[in-house]
Amino acid sequence: MRLVTALAAGTLSLALSACSAGSLGSSDDEGGGKAEITFLTNNDPSNVKVAEAVIAAFEAKNTDVDVKLDTRPQGSEGDNLVKTRLATGDMADVFEYNSGSLLQAIAPQTSLTPVTGEAWVGDLDPTFKQVVSAGTDVYGSPWGAIVGGGIFYNKPLYTKLGLQVPKTWAEFMANNAKIKAAGVAPVEQTYSETWTSQILVLADFHNVSAAQPDFAEKYTNNQAKFATTPRALAGFQHLEELKKAGYWNDDYASAKYNEGLNAVAVGKAGHYPMITFGVPALDTAAPDNVNDVGFFALPGDDASKNGVTLWEPSGIYIPKSTEGGELTAAKRFQAFIASPEGCAANASAAPVGGPFAVKTCKLPDTVATAVKDLSAYVDAGAASPALEFLSPIKGPALEQITVEVGSGIRGATDGAKLYDEDVKKQAQQLGIKGW
Repeated sequence: MRLVTALAAGTLSLALSACSAGSLGSSDDEGGGKAEITFLTNNDPSNVKVAEAVIAAFEAKNTDVDVKLDTRPQGSEGDNLVKTRLATGDMADVFEYNSGSLLQAIAPQTSLTPVTGEAWVGDLDPTFKQVVSAGTDVYGSPWGAIVGGGIFYNKPLYTKLGLQVPKTWAEFMANNAKIKAAGVAPVEQTYSETWTSQILVLADFHNVSAAQPDFAEKYTNNQAKFATTPRALAGFQHLEELKKAGYWNDDYASAKYNEGLNAVAVGKAGHYPMITFGVPALDTAAPDNVNDVGFFALPGDDASKNGVTLWEPSGIYIPKSTEGGELTAAKRFQAFIASPEGCAANASAAPVGGPFAVKTCKLPDTVATAVKDLSAYVDAGAASPALEFLSPIKGPALEQITVEVGSGIRGATDGAKLYDEDVKKQAQQLGIKGW
């Protein structure tokens, strides 16, 4: 499962004002001189709600453009539709698609319009810019929210016990010992929903890349393994160590995701490893305790390199088949999405689970405490992309393996070796060289 999704923003007042209504061609003789463009995005109901809000805000500011919303399925069906429409020259004027390693699957240098020279690109978060680039060119503006993987923690409990946010794994384990001594479950796990078991491995990748910056490249080229790279193996070892220490909640095998969110929010658990896309779900799981939940990056071995693993937004792209007046209008729409106005429209339609990926966009004052905590890492530049944005290979059996390691059924090293075999199968299925 690909875990992740920031509408972000860029400085665009100059770019918007530079495009006059007279510069747009008409794509519809009956459109009253308006340019008409189509925007394709996925059909998730909350995503459609955001798209409708962004389109309405854009059209209110750009009265000479009509934007038609089109949707596609999620998953592999939607992915194949995007690739087919690009290959046949039948793609929408603007469309939403993956960022990171999966963007390369649609050959951006031959299929997309570069936006490298646009004014708003300079305000993109550097990490996001990295995952919508190919060669020397940038191709996308951000859609959705940056989210971070790490630890949700109960702030009132930390205050009561006099605990500090840990920057190393040793400090984290010391906090867990004090929480257990106070009669509270130190770390919540929710293995009834197996995807949640992966977080301690996936969110540790900032620490892996800090210790070995070329790991993602070597991993993709079959030159580095989880089982034989000490820093990569550490994620599996953390699962084993926490289980052996008795730091899980008693019902870890049957607990569910929303129960885990509730537990850390109300103080039944001290910590819950999670990605901040869970922040909006806190409104359902524990509506009166959302701001009792803080967030910190998964600690590693070196406090000076402490930082967070990020799941970047998907991108908004313009295919090379978009030309003429539609291209001008599409660029204005893409730019609006990367503007403070675009960010505000996004935030008005759905809870914000992370910071925006453009420096000129500000989070609403009402965002949850955990989102503010994540933003501090991003603002400080103490962040790096998750492995799946740097490599196309993610073994599908990871969540089953991490459940086994976290349950004490399989040791950390054996789990990492099994995952390396799972990765090998996936790489061979993808036809990646060197496997």
